[in-house]
Amino acid sequence: MTVVFLCRLFYPHIGGVERHVFEVGKRLQKKGMKVIVVTEQYDPALAEKEVYKGFTIYRIPVKGSEKEKKYRIWNWLFSHLSLLKKAKIIHCHDVTFWYLPFRILFPLKKIYNTFHGYEGDSLPTSRSFFMHKLSEVIAAGSIVVGDYLRTWYKTTTQYVTYGGVSVLRNEDDVHVKKIEEIVYIGRLDPEAGIMRFLEVMNILKQSGYPVHLSVLGDGMLADEAKKFVRRHRLNVSFYGFVPEVGEFLARADCVFTSRFLSTLESFSYRKYVFCLYNNPIHRDCFLLSPFHQWMSVHGESAKLAKSVISLIHHPHSKDEDIDKAHQWVRQQTWEKVTKMYLALWKM
Repeated sequence: MTVVFLCRLFYPHIGGVERHVFEVGKRLQKKGMKVIVVTEQYDPALAEKEVYKGFTIYRIPVKGSEKEKKYRIWNWLFSHLSLLKKAKIIHCHDVTFWYLPFRILFPLKKIYNTFHGYEGDSLPTSRSFFMHKLSEVIAAGSIVVGDYLRTWYKTTTQYVTYGGVSVLRNEDDVHVKKIEEIVYIGRLDPEAGIMRFLEVMNILKQSGYPVHLSVLGDGMLADEAKKFVRRHRLNVSFYGFVPEVGEFLARADCVFTSRFLSTLESFSYRKYVFCLYNNPIHRDCFLLSPFHQWMSVHGESAKLAKSVISLIHHPHSKDEDIDKAHQWVRQQTWEKVTKMYLALWKM
């Protein structure tokens, strides 16, 4: 049986959607399924077709403007109709519009969606609402990553997930005795809030708390972030994209992040998490989650800094929250997520 995943980015690109598709696809392969990923050739140096760890990856050349891109994608899919025709399952990850012309060609073929997030650094537009609703209508079933998407886009989906974890620290691990090392996990862009997290570090320094921050990630604000650190002489180290963050989480005392997967991974390592949101939908992304009460979620750098200082003074004040988050995340496995996909497909 062949499953075709359509997603904008995949290996070797690093990100939450890429990780999600990889972990689910890996487990589908173990069940004897052939997994094909159709994605964008974001780097011309990448092969247009590659087999990686059992995945057959097709990369669509998308050089040109954003407006031209969709036509390039549609043309490529037209020239590879056999992939769509032979697939038992076609599942779109935030790119259902790729399949729109083929809904006419294959009116009886069922497709499925996973909605992973919202568009960019601003609130959803009327076009975004329309595309989510249209994607829901033409699909036989959908999954959302985070219940806030149901609230914001008014979509009716069959399943909600927050992703999964692969590693769990032992139950007997001792709690943090002193807050000295913080880890930031995420892209270095406005949406993830790297500059505002660095403002937190500056407030901590000015308040007499010279804790160290390890920054795991890269992006458009990398140079600006490094200049800010040099200008304010902050105790911050930049490591770029780190595929496996376990080593850093193991020695961290707490974590700064803005996304679900890094939050769940932090819980799995028994770390307390601080999040900064930049708009109402990003706020609800966390506040409508089942784990928001076990972390600190703020919209202002000064308020988050105040929460960090409180934890520095009372390092055991969040032990109960850490334990509850760890117990919850123990149930969030990639095997559970994969079973959700199989149930959606009625298999």
